[in-house]
Amino acid sequence: MAVTDDILATYRGPRRVAARLLAGERHEARPLAWLLAALGLFLVARAPGMSRAAHLDPATPFAPQMLATALALCALIPAFYGLAAIGHLAARAAGGRGDWFGARVALFWALLAVAPLTLVQGLVAAFAGPGPAHLAVGVLVFVAFLLFWGAGLAAAEFGGRR
Repeated sequence: MAVTDDILATYRGPRRVAARLLAGERHEARPLAWLLAALGLFLVARAPGMSRAAHLDPATPFAPQMLATALALCALIPAFYGLAAIGHLAARAAGGRGDWFGARVALFWALLAVAPLTLVQGLVAAFAGPGPAHLAVGVLVFVAFLLFWGAGLAAAEFGGRR
């Protein structure tokens, strides 16, 4: 399936999609590509809000904000690998029998699958600015991420046992 089809399918059945992705070919390039694509989309999602901030306050120009955000996202790559490891260790403590690769697939796929919601959040930041609407969409993004990651970890660590 195409990545976009898998993202849409994740919103209907995240564990089923995660199990299918885990059953596929096992090489590190695929989850790394998902992580990089997700981070690229997160950068694009932040652009409208940063553009609004630059327009409202000329003392904070747009280009340096974008560069700083891009560098910060690149610096987070090792942190995401660490977060995947923590997820694997937590699942192992709960009786999981997966591996490190499955934990990375679960986390990186959850990040990519939630990216469309972050794009919506970026539009809300641009049009509504900070406030209750932006907070509500942020909570929705976070909850969706936790659901997708949890479903992926369950598929990776417990398979059909839970």
